[in-house]
Amino acid sequence: MSSALASIVRPCTTSLSCRLLASRSRSSAVVRYYSEDRPSSSTPADHDPKDAPDAPSSSSESDINPALAKAQEEAADLLGRLRYLQADFLNLQRNSAREREKTRDFAITNFAADLLETVDVLSLALKSVPQSALTEPTPVPSSSDAPASESLHDTPPPPPRTKTADDYLRELYTGVEMTQRQLLSTLFKYHVKPFDPTGDPFDPNRHEALYQAPIPGKTSGTVIDCQKTGYTIRDRVLRAAQVGVAQEIPGAAEEERIEQSS
Repeated sequence: MSSALASIVRPCTTSLSCRLLASRSRSSAVVRYYSEDRPSSSTPADHDPKDAPDAPSSSSESDINPALAKAQEEAADLLGRLRYLQADFLNLQRNSAREREKTRDFAITNFAADLLETVDVLSLALKSVPQSALTEPTPVPSSSDAPASESLHDTPPPPPRTKTADDYLRELYTGVEMTQRQLLSTLFKYHVKPFDPTGDPFDPNRHEALYQAPIPGKTSGTVIDCQKTGYTIRDRVLRAAQVGVAQEIPGAAEEERIEQSS
């Protein structure tokens, strides 16, 4: 009986001792774990965590100030460039608009200059017809023009009047004149205008001198004759007028001096 009881108690004691050893080892491991970690997590007494950021903050401020000043200089430089480019762009727009207006206004310069030759030909054709040929002759009463009281029903009517060469010439002159007037009116719509400088002082920018002649009573340098009419397109000279200019009479200056001295 005792032997049986001993056989039952022995394994229980051995298991109990194993459990006690395991618990002791576990508690010692836990204590050892905290004992190892506590020195590493603890901070020295003389170390203040509030003082740690002071050194990097001062250094960062000293680095930021020059960078900020440099950024402000770059921003001012870019702003000045932007304003300069804006002004340059506005000037370019104005110049482009002005060039477009000039191109539109003077686009027909070459075409109008070629048409002026046609106008000159029509003017020569009109000048070639004498004024005496343009006046219609007064009708001469014939013997057939009798009073109404003396006319009889059996009298035959007079034959219709046939056109003569002068009549055809007058009609041709009228047609040429209307053609020239219509052409000048069309040119006038595009600001092409003629000018006759007779009597004006000679201007080399607007006149082309063909000859000079001493004319009594005319001041030297005055336009005395216009051989070919000049034309302007807006404020530009499309074709200079071909003119004759008065020349100073030899000895006239001396005579004037003598008259003034006397």
